[in-house]
Amino acid sequence: MCGMCGYLGFAASHPIDARTLAHMRDTMAHRGPDGANSWISQDGRVGFGHRRLAIIDLSEAAIQPMQDRSGRVIVTSNHEVYNHVGLRKQLESEGRVFRTDHSDTEVLVEGFARWGIDGLLERIEGDYAFGLWSENEDALYLVRDRVGVKPLYFWHGPQGLIFASEIKAILAHPFVSAEIEPIAMYHYLTSLITPAPLTMFKGIFKLPAGYYLRVSKSGDVKAVRYWDSLPGRGIPKGTFDRMSERDRTEFCKHGILQRLDAAVGKRMMSDVPFGVFLSGGIDSSTNVALMSRYTEEPLRTFTVGFKDHKELNEIEYARLVAQRFNTDHREILIDEADMAGYLDQLVFSQDEPIADWVCIPLYFVSKLAHDSGVTVVQVGEGSDEQFCGYDSYMAYLKLHERYWSPYRRLVPGGVQEMLAAGARSVTRGNIELQVYADIFDRAARGREHFWSGAMVFWNLMKDELIDSRRVQASSAARKAVHWGLMPEHYLEPDTYRVFEAIYGTIDSQVPGSDVLTRMIYSEFKHRLPELLLMRVDKIGMSVSLEPRVPFLDDKLIDFTMDIPMDLKVKGKTAKHLLKEAVRGVIPDDIITRKKMGFSAPMAHWMRGEFGGEMERVLLRSRLLREMPFNVDYVRNLIAQHRSGRRNAAIHLWSLFNLVAWHERWIDGVGVRSAA
Repeated sequence: MCGMCGYLGFAASHPIDARTLAHMRDTMAHRGPDGANSWISQDGRVGFGHRRLAIIDLSEAAIQPMQDRSGRVIVTSNHEVYNHVGLRKQLESEGRVFRTDHSDTEVLVEGFARWGIDGLLERIEGDYAFGLWSENEDALYLVRDRVGVKPLYFWHGPQGLIFASEIKAILAHPFVSAEIEPIAMYHYLTSLITPAPLTMFKGIFKLPAGYYLRVSKSGDVKAVRYWDSLPGRGIPKGTFDRMSERDRTEFCKHGILQRLDAAVGKRMMSDVPFGVFLSGGIDSSTNVALMSRYTEEPLRTFTVGFKDHKELNEIEYARLVAQRFNTDHREILIDEADMAGYLDQLVFSQDEPIADWVCIPLYFVSKLAHDSGVTVVQVGEGSDEQFCGYDSYMAYLKLHERYWSPYRRLVPGGVQEMLAAGARSVTRGNIELQVYADIFDRAARGREHFWSGAMVFWNLMKDELIDSRRVQASSAARKAVHWGLMPEHYLEPDTYRVFEAIYGTIDSQVPGSDVLTRMIYSEFKHRLPELLLMRVDKIGMSVSLEPRVPFLDDKLIDFTMDIPMDLKVKGKTAKHLLKEAVRGVIPDDIITRKKMGFSAPMAHWMRGEFGGEMERVLLRSRLLREMPFNVDYVRNLIAQHRSGRRNAAIHLWSLFNLVAWHERWIDGVGVRSAA
């Protein structure tokens, strides 16, 4: 994949400057070290830039921006189209003539010229974000793939529209200034990331997964959702009606493995060396096992661990899988000093804060793969969401069945309000107990018990951290409401409104969905694309490495979204159905082992030397002083964590990421320069 950017001027008085376009493009050299190119229309009102990471068709003929044979369709793209060979044959049979040997980019321009945008998006399978200019329509199309594997950002002003794979490229244009979007910051505090289409930058948006924008030359914007992860497409209605439980399970196991094997096979498409991240868990081990079916050469596998906290390492399990499948296996161990030395680059690579410390080991294993000569890797993201693989999911399901539903049904509303008020009072200042008080509060207010699998400052905590009455959305943010990219409720200082809108969609489109399916849908709309996939893209591409995610093949998603909860979960066993589907494919020792998860010892590091620096960065922050934060609350969190009285690591890491981002991108001083 690559780095792309572009500009559409809304008047002849605002043409694109070639040097500005090149500057925007080259801020993303890490996304495309294999070449750089630009295209500008004759009237100067449209310009595309591209940085190339050559993976499919390495010839000069495949460079971007690329035009169709007529020269009236132009694309700049960050993509892989996995079914491009079949689509090329179909297009050739319909009279389209290709100039490249096997470029998947050419399928985009010729496919658009033949089928239009809706026909093209209906047919392509892959991970993509692209900008496409149609001279016949005098319109720009911006497209993000179905699940949100690849990011696409844009800015819209009176002069024109600017888009790019990364925000830093947009900020390189003189029309755009770096300012904070207060309502995005407020939502970030809840779930480690800003909800699409908002970003932390005022006036800069990210296109949600499964959407495209059509932008006319006069500046009119139309948003279209062309795909959604709703149930109802994968398994024909009534399929399970006359099946025994055993037959239902066997049907699902076969369907999962068949589709996952096909998804892995598609993603072996490459003209450059590829590998796989191997943690020794079910997901990465399954990737290794299935990839091994498609190559005679030993797979290259990569694992990261910790020098200073070996209890978190899964290296022995990774080695077991590597030995079983005879891979070319490599490992790297990191410690607190490695983490601290990476922080400045982390803030730069992320563009906006992604408060997941998994980014740190992810960077080092990505760099290991790149330095080993690999350009493409397969990763396991998306499995836990589909198959209920998190302990927290199991806890939420237990809560819903044993307590939430009976409590909501049997306890009068007035009593619920009294209990919620009492819980708020008793737990004030105690972040560990406030989680439970927040559940009482949600019940009393008729809100969902599950918002996201990644919750940082729950509402009661956030009430102490920041004065929501003083948080207001900018006027620029309201544009996204007008375009149809989000409901107006997103602009309220109440993060539940984001999840309320998500649940409202599935409840109106697929009424009666079970509680787990509704939870999974919520994850597919927010946490998965904007946190998990964003971290994989930003960190991988920061070292010119393309990650691919077979568990997020849309055909597999369609199938698993139609599998009912009782088949996915058995008793206390998380990920039950996937474990049964891959039994015999990977070693039983991997299936039966206790899940550890890919993490980092941040709680420990914050009590060491890094904790002192974190404290200095937070307490000197202009952002915390000038926005309506309770600095005494932050100071107390630091003291509680560093003394060992509470574990506030995720809360402090979220604040540290926010403050470090603000210093780097808004103040422009960098996280360490004032230390």
